[in-house]
Amino acid sequence: MVLLPFVMLLCILGTQATVDFRNAAAMAAGLCNTKPTDLVFIIDSSRSVRPSEFEQVKVFLNKVIEGLDVGPDATRVGVVNYASRVKNEISLKSHKMKAGLIKAVSKIEPLSSGTMTGLAIQFAMNVAFSEAEGARVKSPDISKVAIIVTDGRPQDNVRDIAVKARESGIEIFAIGVGRVDMNTLKQMASEPLEEHTDYVESYSLIEKLTKKFQEAFCVSDLCATGDHDCEHICISVPGSFKCACREGHTLKADGRTCSACGDVATDVVFLIDGSKSVRPENFELVKKFINQIVDKLDVSERGTHVGLVQYSSSVKQEFPLGRYNTKKDVKDAVKKMDYMERGTMTGQALRFLLDNSFTPSQGSRPGAAKVGIVFTDGRSQDYIGDAAKKAKENGFNMYAVGVGNAVEDELKEIASEPIADHYFYTADFKTMNQIAKKLQINTCPAEDPCECDSITKFQKKVEEALQALTKKLEGVTKRIAALENKIV
Repeated sequence: MVLLPFVMLLCILGTQATVDFRNAAAMAAGLCNTKPTDLVFIIDSSRSVRPSEFEQVKVFLNKVIEGLDVGPDATRVGVVNYASRVKNEISLKSHKMKAGLIKAVSKIEPLSSGTMTGLAIQFAMNVAFSEAEGARVKSPDISKVAIIVTDGRPQDNVRDIAVKARESGIEIFAIGVGRVDMNTLKQMASEPLEEHTDYVESYSLIEKLTKKFQEAFCVSDLCATGDHDCEHICISVPGSFKCACREGHTLKADGRTCSACGDVATDVVFLIDGSKSVRPENFELVKKFINQIVDKLDVSERGTHVGLVQYSSSVKQEFPLGRYNTKKDVKDAVKKMDYMERGTMTGQALRFLLDNSFTPSQGSRPGAAKVGIVFTDGRSQDYIGDAAKKAKENGFNMYAVGVGNAVEDELKEIASEPIADHYFYTADFKTMNQIAKKLQINTCPAEDPCECDSITKFQKKVEEALQALTKKLEGVTKRIAALENKIV
């Protein structure tokens, strides 16, 4: 009999890690083409933008353009320059070749006056995106995209005109620099805001956004480029992808992750460092990071409940488990979280998690899996050891995420086993999105690997029964043969 060794082999294979489909070199290998797009850059050249900074904006534009498939039937590019007035520097119909377009961008001069951003959006909608200026007839196959770059507070209203522009079919990306008004960016940008708003501290850093905008227009084989969140299998479809699971697993409601143990009610609490070392602009990135993870959860009344706690020198519960039962409501509440600043009392925050967050009075459900996700960017100012240990002893599945000056030994002390699946670190806040893609919350109840022990016992019983039955059959066969001999 070979059944038992075969079952043991299945158990061993079942413990192997999942395959990582991401291939960072796919983009460079030419696996990504750009969807036909009418793209208009709207660039602020008010007096607050120095000449050297305006040159850096033009370099950014040209680097984005270099990654596009420019042509009459592919991507058409226009540039609107604004300050107190608006100037249509390059029409969508002006250049059919990339080289000429890049040269024209390099020649643009700043206007150096006020900041009439609303007027610029109005101009782009009525003029730059008009058929007379080279825009194509509205079609599901043609994208209309505006990328706004600004460093100040507008002197006119942008909310209403931005709404009209978006309703007309224009997808708006808003890039803020330096002392830009963040509320203005949010008023201009399309939803989801975390994908359509970006902030850099200075114009010297704007080139870092180049790759994002090159990839934003990529519509071909997203599975090959690795631009997906599928846990197991990515299946390419035109301009998009869908996820599937390996045999024996089912696709969860998020459409990305897989389960081998069915749907499990889960209580997830985020424990977020809001100390002064994080800084306001990075705190916005932290909120985006949280919402990326929320997007992957089955947030519902019976599925996953989410709670949020912020800590610094004190601890503040932003909202308890069960208050919100849809992803949208959770994400909206995360976006409204105010930055606390001050110190880094991670130990105190962990004790709050133990004593409050996962209690019935705070919405935790009996029998639900308990998951804690701790984020920090620095060394704790108090002792974390006892609380971290007790959290795991209580059966909490603890994930630790560190950025910048976070102490890796502390993160590992917080993380559940296996640590490699529960501990993450990056040096830069801007790369936290990569952690969000990798972090997979596992809520399957603990059991013997592959249930090998129980399967093995069962197979032994089957083998013993088969052997006994075989002996009985052999005995019956002999008796029949003996009777046949007597009859003959």
